[in-house]
Amino acid sequence: MRIGIHVGHWEGRPHDLVALAAEAERAGLDSVWTSETWGSDALLTLTWIAAHTERIDLGAGIVQMPGRTPAAAGMAALTLDHLSGGRLRLGLGVSGPQVAEGWHGVPFDHPLERTREYVAIVRSVLRREAPVSAPGPHYPLPLPGGEGKALKTNVHPLRPDIPVYLAAMGPRNVALAAEIGDGWIPFLYSPERADVFDGSIAEGLRAGGRNRAVFDVAPMVPVSIGDDVAACRDRLRPLLALYAGGMGSRRSNFYHALVTRYGYGPAADAIRDAFLDGRRAEATAMVPDAMIDELCLVGPVSLVRERLNAWGGAGVTTLLAKVNDVATIRALAEAVG
Repeated sequence: MRIGIHVGHWEGRPHDLVALAAEAERAGLDSVWTSETWGSDALLTLTWIAAHTERIDLGAGIVQMPGRTPAAAGMAALTLDHLSGGRLRLGLGVSGPQVAEGWHGVPFDHPLERTREYVAIVRSVLRREAPVSAPGPHYPLPLPGGEGKALKTNVHPLRPDIPVYLAAMGPRNVALAAEIGDGWIPFLYSPERADVFDGSIAEGLRAGGRNRAVFDVAPMVPVSIGDDVAACRDRLRPLLALYAGGMGSRRSNFYHALVTRYGYGPAADAIRDAFLDGRRAEATAMVPDAMIDELCLVGPVSLVRERLNAWGGAGVTTLLAKVNDVATIRALAEAVG
């Protein structure tokens, strides 16, 4: 199992993304990943990191599909792959209705169809075998009835097979990731309940005519390392409350649905209701210790080392440790070593 770090999205926070990436590179970790919500740009922050590192792989996890045309995502990927010397892994995701419709002004409909079309166009850009054309209906190229014509990128890609990862949570989305993606980036993944996803992964691999050896399961895992287990849990409790309770609406929240499938339904409902009613401190206090221990890496180095074995044994091939300080990266490297 490879170990990378995920530094999240930049919000003007005090921690230095370059310092985190440089420490991970010094420690010999696999990769450093960035993300975006409705503020900082994942590919720009990743480019900044690329300019200050030499060897570590670079992951965009994830780039929001509603925020870029597929051709634009392909252009950015081939450019950054050149600038970094072939270190890019491109993670894509449909985001959610609040961001797609509220921030980008793009309908959040037919996510599976949109994802399939989007990935096909990105791969067509990167292969550069012929002018890019697509029938639609969501991303028709060239635009029907217009004056445009099918084009090939005027930059030859360094690698026509840049790995494409998909963020997915629901069963059909996970199956699609296994069918067309090189990897899958789940969040709030449980190594004890990997069977929740196994059927979808197997279905997707069958549809794509592939086997699991070519599919990278790369969950993003919150990490807090220290001798005081209770304090480590408390550092991560607000994050789980945000995702299980506030990353969506009462009607639609992928993360709430997932932890409910894990058996935390009553707690998830209480967290969601408190969070969306504005009682965030109460929502945070409601996150069970067992949920944190199951979905995160918490506690002293020895315990984290033991838990890493559980993740590897569950079929995880790349673990992306969500970190925000150098000390945690050093402790993680000790646990790995």
